[in-house]
Amino acid sequence: MKRTHTNGSLRIQNVNEKVQLIGWVAKRRNFGSLVFIDLRDRTGITQLVFDETIADQITHVRNEYILSVEGIVKERKDKNAKLATGDIEIKVEKVEIINHAETTPLIIADETDALEDTRLKYRYLDLRRPIMQKNLMQRAKITRAMREYLDNDGYIEIETPILAKSTPEGARDYLVPSRMHPGSFYALPQSPQQFKQLLMIAGFEKYYQVARCFRDEDLRADRQLDFTQLDIETSFLEEEEIQTMMEGLLAHVTQEAIGQKIVTPFPRITYQEAMDRYGSDKPDNRFGLELQDITSLFTKSEFKVFQDCLNKKGVIKALVIPNQAQMTRKEIDKLTDLAKKNGAKGLVTLKYMNEQLEGSPVKFFSSEEQQALIQTLQVKEQDLILIVSDMWHIACEVLGSLRNYFGTLLGYKKKDEFSFLWVVDFPMFEYSEEDKRYYAKHHPFTRPKKEDEHYLKEDPSKVRACAYDIVLNGYELGGGSLRIYEGEMQSTIFHILGYSQEEVQDRFGFFIDAFQYGTPPHGGIALGLDRVAMILTGSDSIRDVIAFPKNANAKCPMSDAPTPVDQTQLEELSIQIVEKK
Repeated sequence: MKRTHTNGSLRIQNVNEKVQLIGWVAKRRNFGSLVFIDLRDRTGITQLVFDETIADQITHVRNEYILSVEGIVKERKDKNAKLATGDIEIKVEKVEIINHAETTPLIIADETDALEDTRLKYRYLDLRRPIMQKNLMQRAKITRAMREYLDNDGYIEIETPILAKSTPEGARDYLVPSRMHPGSFYALPQSPQQFKQLLMIAGFEKYYQVARCFRDEDLRADRQLDFTQLDIETSFLEEEEIQTMMEGLLAHVTQEAIGQKIVTPFPRITYQEAMDRYGSDKPDNRFGLELQDITSLFTKSEFKVFQDCLNKKGVIKALVIPNQAQMTRKEIDKLTDLAKKNGAKGLVTLKYMNEQLEGSPVKFFSSEEQQALIQTLQVKEQDLILIVSDMWHIACEVLGSLRNYFGTLLGYKKKDEFSFLWVVDFPMFEYSEEDKRYYAKHHPFTRPKKEDEHYLKEDPSKVRACAYDIVLNGYELGGGSLRIYEGEMQSTIFHILGYSQEEVQDRFGFFIDAFQYGTPPHGGIALGLDRVAMILTGSDSIRDVIAFPKNANAKCPMSDAPTPVDQTQLEELSIQIVEKK
């Protein structure tokens, strides 16, 4: 079972060498007296040739059998330019069947017809697919490049606890019952936020960690219950300095992992501008299709939909889609459904055809309004115009979702194009009409902009945070902020968020106490490693860059987790299961 080479390493210069290989059978082809087998390992494929003197030893061999072979490297007559080893083949002289394999429930190849749940149920087989192995090896390169850059820049890798105190950080905690302290629970960390800030108070100045994080929330293509982030915290740096450092890190990662150079510095736009232009706080700027505000054109409109909106101090925003006026009624209805799904009451659609506007609302527009709309939007023949009138954030988000839809539909999103940007100056707070209280937009430890501090008492909704998100191709790769480092300011923020003094002491007491002992100005950021790997590998889901992910129902089809546990375990933890009514 020795091997002299891997299955992706042999080249034309190895011709006439005697070699030993081991691997899985990827494909078998019978040609009378000759049998060809593609032998696969994680490095690639080598073609084996069995002639009539040895072919009878592999009569029953099929895909996924493991073989050990010895033979001579020969130059192939029919070279395969798609394979790195396509210039050679091995004339097999000895073969040993190491292990047998049943017929697999999915095709072990880059292209497979298996449903995702089948892939996840037999994940150990799915991971044999070359594309999956390539993804995970690429992820390893990304992680290695991150560590290399930060190590060289003086950052120290420090692990923080997995079992910690439950504190509200935006999502639902995963709780772990304590056997030694019945009725008490640890929480799995949503992020190492408080610990990394405590490391700054401890004087380490530059910390990082490839951290495991846990959030009990609904899943989607770019979200998992347990995920990995590159967590960074540093002292004595300002916002722009942290951003510049991160640009250097990402430039290093893309160069080392995929050989792509990216241009720095990245564009910086405010949260307000991002929402106004793109309808998203994580805009994809690989393409245009920018939103336009047309509120001023319809201040005296007779169109009731617009009148009602303006009476409520809403806005009217438009999105022009070039050359899409030929869309059918059915296709327009689909756009309306998408708009309503994202919060709109409806969607106004107009078409510019034969040098005039068409659509049922046009009859309510004066000729002056029509001309102003055409000139303001600079529409061209066959353009489709989508209009939403609502409160500002709803109008922006709805048109942003439609912009994103057409970006995909019209092929504007190129997987080999990497467009980074920073979104800065986020609102400090979000107000919930339902709960009649403020919530932290980022987290409660974020520092407000110095010039906005007077609004903390006057009008918290106007306070901007020293917060920043790094965005790539429409995905939020990570977010960070400068942190509060004065106890009085932290108490003020907790008060605005509605925490009583008792709640603050109970939930954050140990953290607030640390502020009394010389806390340095500090800030940080966390990158979603899974998302970085997903985008840089050209994958459509983070599940394709995680070895053993959960499905959309938060289950592991392979192990069937989560599962009930036996009564003895529950009794040891002083837990009783009560049926949910």
